[in-house]
Amino acid sequence: MSRTSLPLPGGIWTLGDLTVTRFGYGAMQLAGPWVMGPPADRDGALAVLREAADVGITHIDTSDAYGPRVTNELIREALHPYPESLHIVTKVGATRDEQGGWPTARRPEDLRRQVHDNLTSLRLDALDLVNLRLGNAEGPQPGSLAEAFETLVELQQQGLIRHLGVSNATEEQVTEAQSIAPIVCVQNLYNLAHRRDDKLIDRLATDGVAYVPFFPLGGFTPLQSSALSAVAARLQATPMSVALAWLLQRSPNMLLIPGTSSTAHLRENIAGAGLSLSHEDLTELDDIGR
Repeated sequence: MSRTSLPLPGGIWTLGDLTVTRFGYGAMQLAGPWVMGPPADRDGALAVLREAADVGITHIDTSDAYGPRVTNELIREALHPYPESLHIVTKVGATRDEQGGWPTARRPEDLRRQVHDNLTSLRLDALDLVNLRLGNAEGPQPGSLAEAFETLVELQQQGLIRHLGVSNATEEQVTEAQSIAPIVCVQNLYNLAHRRDDKLIDRLATDGVAYVPFFPLGGFTPLQSSALSAVAARLQATPMSVALAWLLQRSPNMLLIPGTSSTAHLRENIAGAGLSLSHEDLTELDDIGR
């Protein structure tokens, strides 16, 4: 595989014994509309994945529920056999219905099936990191994760999973997971306009646990803010570039997985996340989500 590495912003982070670039790639947008069905441009989707690996990204986020099975199959086609440095992170705990919904699937038998489905679709003997998806499409929901998380711990002990994390979780669920087994990351909704996890991020940084914000640019409703636009104009940058750069500078344990189906946009995201924000910029941006 050729390598045309860009200087990736943020450096590296360790997820247990895995070293990953803090700037990663989220594969969700490679599926069809509303994350259902195949992409309109399959060759373009494969090109984005190969470009991500070529520029030096070593952290790709996916799920067998995307499509379903679409993004995992694209990753396998584009990148298998995987470079030793490349680490694929997946998640279990939700599936898809024919209407495009995300029904929960966290019974032990559901989780075992999903882990094996991910192994098959990615053509792996063991998954580098599996996040337990909690809550529902509305967001985190209170309640014990013990039975579901203990099922993943059993699969880890069987050698099918190397590391564990949680996603869409409350702070109490994060604490409960840590009381059962080590976790290496938390993947929750967080961006400039949604700052509920500020205290959790700081605690996880102290614990050496990564925080991976999903929808870092707002997801299906892109971030809009006069303060963000003002800082972007001052820096002669796009608002989305500023939002990514702010996340990387927010905390050293922050890992980014912005998604795109365009190779040009992937490179724009990399360049944008490398913006250097001044104390004045950060102060102005910090007021957005408070």
